Amino acid sequence: MRILVTGGAGYIGSHTVRHLQAHGHFVHVYDNLSRGHAASIPAEIFTQGDLHDLSKLDHVMATNQIEAVIHFAAFAQVGESTKNPELYYRNNVAGTISLVEAMKRCNISKLVFSSTCATYGNPTVVPIVEETPQKPINPYGKTKLIVEWMLKDLCAAHKWSCASLRYFNAAGASPDGGIGEDHNPETHLIPLALSAAAGRSKFLEIFGTDYPTPDGTCIRDYIHVDDLANAHRLALEKTLPGEHLCLNLGTGKGNSVYEILNAVKDITGKAVPFTIGARREGDPPALVASCKKANLRLGWEANYKDIREIITTAWRWHQSHPDGYKTR
Repeated sequence: MRILVTGGAGYIGSHTVRHLQAHGHFVHVYDNLSRGHAASIPAEIFTQGDLHDLSKLDHVMATNQIEAVIHFAAFAQVGESTKNPELYYRNNVAGTISLVEAMKRCNISKLVFSSTCATYGNPTVVPIVEETPQKPINPYGKTKLIVEWMLKDLCAAHKWSCASLRYFNAAGASPDGGIGEDHNPETHLIPLALSAAAGRSKFLEIFGTDYPTPDGTCIRDYIHVDDLANAHRLALEKTLPGEHLCLNLGTGKGNSVYEILNAVKDITGKAVPFTIGARREGDPPALVASCKKANLRLGWEANYKDIREIITTAWRWHQSHPDGYKTR
């Protein structure tokens, strides 16, 4: 297929671009670089542009004869969304509406959407299945759920083929160390722990150690970014016309904060200096995915199931790119 990847210069997007190309698809990337990195993708397949620039979107789709879209272009920081919700509604919701309008003008009806487990809010049952009530507790999760609702209606009204992939904690980097995770500011546990272990930050702050979990710290399901890329390709290839396919993506296994720190120590040979802070509002004790539906519908499952394997790939990236893409 001829695929447009919006937000393709971002963390998950850039790994998906690589994966799609390796599987023979034509790929073009559309990204405004507000949070992505041009160095993460080949220059010859890239157009810098904003989702609200309708004429540029139309031109890119028509010129490259695009047949399908994978949509990553969203802001994804929970705290930021709480402080600046209008930014998230404009980019995540209004930006997607602009994308959908451009797709309609170009007669494109296949879309895979980067959604999130944040649409579930604070689930009462873990592992989380797709039928779990979606009750997001922050603007970020709300904007993603609104887009899911819109895609469901598009499929019903126009027989579009859409998939909403609700993934859990993306982690890791390409095994060759060529591309990886570089956010500013960084908010994800694994890169923060690696940075602290390497001495590039003074310490890691743990938010709460009194949760009802075996060691008192939060448990999360960490999924390797290449496994996410594979799921996006399969969803694009296998979603049917008129279908809005909603799938969880994870390993089905959770790791606590302390387990992550111990794994980082084993891999780097360096202990992670940390301090203990108060709980963050809205942090559930445990978020772990049930991925049975993805396995049945796509034939997909995670290849990276051991957290140490995932962290090893992230550490390789951090060693070769201590300052992220600035070192390239």
